[in-house]
Amino acid sequence: MNAAADRPAVTDAVDPAPAADADPLDESDQVFASAAELFRLLATPIRLKIISALCGHEKNVSQLLTEIETTQPNMSQHLATLYRAGVLARRRDATQIYYRIGSEAAATLCRAVCTQIAFEVDGGDEIPAAERLAPLPLLKG
Repeated sequence: MNAAADRPAVTDAVDPAPAADADPLDESDQVFASAAELFRLLATPIRLKIISALCGHEKNVSQLLTEIETTQPNMSQHLATLYRAGVLARRRDATQIYYRIGSEAAATLCRAVCTQIAFEVDGGDEIPAAERLAPLPLLKG
Protein backbone atom coordinates (compact mmCIF):
# COMPACT_ATOMS: atom_id res chain seq x y z
CA MET A 1 0.00 0.00 0.00
CA ASN A 2 1.23 3.47 -0.81
CA ALA A 3 2.22 5.24 2.45
CA ALA A 4 1.02 8.61 1.17
CA ALA A 5 -2.34 7.18 0.16
CA ASP A 6 -3.32 6.23 3.71
CA ARG A 7 -3.29 9.74 5.10
CA PRO A 8 -4.85 12.95 3.86
CA ALA A 9 -2.78 15.64 2.26
CA VAL A 10 -2.08 18.54 4.57
CA THR A 11 -3.15 21.51 2.50
CA ASP A 12 -3.99 24.16 5.05
CA ALA A 13 -1.10 23.55 7.46
CA VAL A 14 1.74 24.48 5.11
CA ASP A 15 1.65 27.22 2.51
CA PRO A 16 2.96 26.40 -0.96
CA ALA A 17 6.52 27.35 -1.85
CA PRO A 18 6.96 31.12 -2.09
CA ALA A 19 7.43 32.78 -5.45
CA ALA A 20 10.99 33.56 -6.54
CA ASP A 21 10.46 37.26 -5.88
CA ALA A 22 8.91 36.72 -2.43
CA ASP A 23 10.09 38.92 0.41
CA PRO A 24 12.58 36.97 2.63
CA LEU A 25 10.73 38.26 5.67
CA ASP A 26 7.58 36.56 4.38
CA GLU A 27 9.49 33.27 4.10
CA SER A 28 10.76 33.69 7.64
CA ASP A 29 7.23 34.42 8.84
CA GLN A 30 6.01 31.24 7.13
CA VAL A 31 8.73 29.18 8.81
CA PHE A 32 7.89 30.56 12.24
CA ALA A 33 4.16 30.17 11.66
CA SER A 34 4.63 26.53 10.61
CA ALA A 35 6.87 25.84 13.61
CA ALA A 36 4.35 27.46 15.95
CA GLU A 37 1.57 25.33 14.46
CA LEU A 38 3.60 22.17 15.01
CA PHE A 39 4.37 23.16 18.60
CA ARG A 40 0.67 23.95 19.15
CA LEU A 41 -0.23 20.51 17.84
CA LEU A 42 2.30 18.88 20.17
CA ALA A 43 1.48 21.04 23.21
CA THR A 44 -0.79 18.40 24.75
CA PRO A 45 0.94 15.79 26.96
CA ILE A 46 -1.31 12.97 25.74
CA ARG A 47 -0.27 13.64 22.13
CA LEU A 48 3.39 13.40 23.14
CA LYS A 49 2.61 10.12 24.92
CA ILE A 50 0.85 8.80 21.80
CA ILE A 51 3.82 9.67 19.60
CA SER A 52 6.20 8.08 22.09
CA ALA A 53 4.08 4.91 22.25
CA LEU A 54 4.07 4.63 18.47
CA CYS A 55 7.80 5.20 17.94
CA GLY A 56 8.54 1.48 18.16
CA HIS A 57 5.74 0.07 16.03
CA GLU A 58 2.13 0.54 15.04
CA LYS A 59 -0.67 -0.02 17.54
CA ASN A 60 -4.44 0.04 17.61
CA VAL A 61 -6.55 2.13 19.99
CA SER A 62 -6.93 -0.72 22.52
CA GLN A 63 -3.17 -1.22 22.68
CA LEU A 64 -2.61 2.51 23.16
CA LEU A 65 -5.21 2.61 25.93
CA THR A 66 -3.27 -0.02 27.90
CA GLU A 67 -0.24 2.31 27.86
CA ILE A 68 -1.88 5.72 28.17
CA GLU A 69 -4.46 6.44 30.84
CA THR A 70 -7.39 8.19 29.19
CA THR A 71 -10.84 7.42 27.86
CA GLN A 72 -11.42 5.83 24.47
CA PRO A 73 -13.25 8.90 23.08
CA ASN A 74 -10.43 11.20 24.23
CA MET A 75 -7.79 8.90 22.72
CA SER A 76 -9.68 8.74 19.43
CA GLN A 77 -10.01 12.52 19.28
CA HIS A 78 -6.25 13.04 19.76
CA LEU A 79 -5.41 10.29 17.25
CA ALA A 80 -7.70 11.94 14.68
CA THR A 81 -6.06 15.33 15.24
CA LEU A 82 -2.56 13.91 14.82
CA TYR A 83 -3.67 11.94 11.77
CA ARG A 84 -5.26 14.97 10.07
CA ALA A 85 -2.04 16.92 10.63
CA GLY A 86 0.02 14.15 9.00
CA VAL A 87 1.94 13.34 12.19
CA LEU A 88 0.34 9.88 12.27
CA ALA A 89 -0.61 7.48 9.50
CA ARG A 90 -3.08 4.63 9.81
CA ARG A 91 -4.27 1.44 8.19
CA ARG A 92 -7.41 -0.63 8.59
CA ASP A 93 -7.29 -4.37 9.26
CA ALA A 94 -10.86 -5.71 9.39
CA THR A 95 -12.45 -3.80 12.29
CA GLN A 96 -9.22 -2.49 13.77
CA ILE A 97 -7.39 0.71 12.82
CA TYR A 98 -3.66 0.67 13.41
CA TYR A 99 -1.75 3.92 13.88
CA ARG A 100 1.93 4.54 13.23
CA ILE A 101 4.27 7.51 12.92
CA GLY A 102 3.55 9.38 9.70
CA SER A 103 6.08 12.17 10.16
CA GLU A 104 9.50 11.07 11.34
CA ALA A 105 10.48 14.74 11.60
CA ALA A 106 7.73 15.41 14.17
CA ALA A 107 8.62 12.22 16.07
CA THR A 108 12.30 13.19 16.10
CA LEU A 109 11.45 16.65 17.41
CA CYS A 110 9.28 15.16 20.19
CA ARG A 111 11.97 12.66 21.11
CA ALA A 112 14.67 15.34 21.25
CA VAL A 113 12.67 17.76 23.39
CA CYS A 114 11.30 15.10 25.77
CA THR A 115 14.73 13.47 26.15
CA GLN A 116 16.35 16.82 26.94
CA ILE A 117 13.68 17.70 29.51
CA ALA A 118 13.95 14.23 31.12
CA PHE A 119 17.71 14.75 31.35
CA GLU A 120 17.14 18.13 33.00
CA VAL A 121 14.66 16.67 35.49
CA ASP A 122 17.10 13.90 36.43
CA GLY A 123 20.18 16.13 36.75
CA GLY A 124 18.62 19.57 36.88
CA ASP A 125 20.95 21.06 39.48
CA GLU A 126 24.02 20.43 37.31
CA ILE A 127 22.75 22.11 34.12
CA PRO A 128 23.40 25.84 33.70
CA ALA A 129 20.19 27.86 33.38
CA ALA A 130 21.18 29.09 29.90
CA GLU A 131 21.25 25.48 28.61
CA ARG A 132 17.84 24.41 29.94
CA LEU A 133 14.67 23.82 27.98
CA ALA A 134 12.43 23.26 30.99
CA PRO A 135 11.62 26.23 33.22
CA LEU A 136 13.44 26.02 36.56
CA PRO A 137 10.24 25.89 38.68
CA LEU A 138 9.13 22.82 36.68
CA LEU A 139 12.35 21.06 37.61
CA LYS A 140 12.11 21.91 41.30
CA GLY A 141 8.41 21.00 41.72
